[in-house]
Amino acid sequence: MDYQDEIRYISARIKELRKERMLTVQELAYRCDMERSNLSRIEAGRTNLTIKTMCIICNALNITLRDVIR
Repeated sequence: MDYQDEIRYISARIKELRKERMLTVQELAYRCDMERSNLSRIEAGRTNLTIKTMCIICNALNITLRDVIR
């Protein structure tokens, strides 16, 4: 598995966890204080996430970083 596969996995996991909580991209973006388009790129795997951004998203979803990268 290369880094691109890892990015795709993490991106898909964020999207899955958002949907489980019945949040729209717009709602989660608002909770993260980021633009909807940025969150859309993250969920599509079209951008590299920083640990800080991942932690912000996890906090907004009320989950841990481990829940995303399992």
